[in-house]
Amino acid sequence: MGRTATILRTTRETDITITIDLDGAGKTDVSTGVPFFDHMLDAFGRHGLLDLSIQATGDLEVDAHHTVEDVGIVLGSAIAQALGDKSGIRRFGSAIVPMDEALVLAAVDISGRGSLHYAVEMPIEIVGTFDTTLAKEFLIALATNAGITLHVMAFAGENAHHIIEAAFKSVARALAEAVSLDPRVTGVPSTKGSL
Repeated sequence: MGRTATILRTTRETDITITIDLDGAGKTDVSTGVPFFDHMLDAFGRHGLLDLSIQATGDLEVDAHHTVEDVGIVLGSAIAQALGDKSGIRRFGSAIVPMDEALVLAAVDISGRGSLHYAVEMPIEIVGTFDTTLAKEFLIALATNAGITLHVMAFAGENAHHIIEAAFKSVARALAEAVSLDPRVTGVPSTKGSL
């Protein structure tokens, strides 16, 4: 049995099913009805080496907020479930990813205490039809529900598409490192004995 999970969540605003394999090869199947967000989630799976299926429908006639945030909730919950008791994981991971002129750092601690610390300025509010403030909303929901401490900092960037894409890729790569198994780690990597 691998480190996999499938989570279904239905509300009056969204209907979401996500399947994840933490030990995948980066195969993705993503459909949220928000094209730029689909592009970012595809990059997230591919660069995090996560096999990821995300099928979401939401009240896009209102805007994309509920869909984006709820995908973060469900994806975070799936990551937490797939991690199981967290035995043998590296726990920490970090990555700095350039995307043309943009440069973004992400650092992850699978701490059990979900929080986002976000220092990213956006030069514009819309990319395609995507409200750029929703990138932060997604990451808040992801970190909170996965139980991870997540830092995301942009050191450079003028193009919002590049900044957001570098953020998603850096988070994915940092997460891939943190969830990876280290044969030298016995049990849970914590002085407390639990995460």
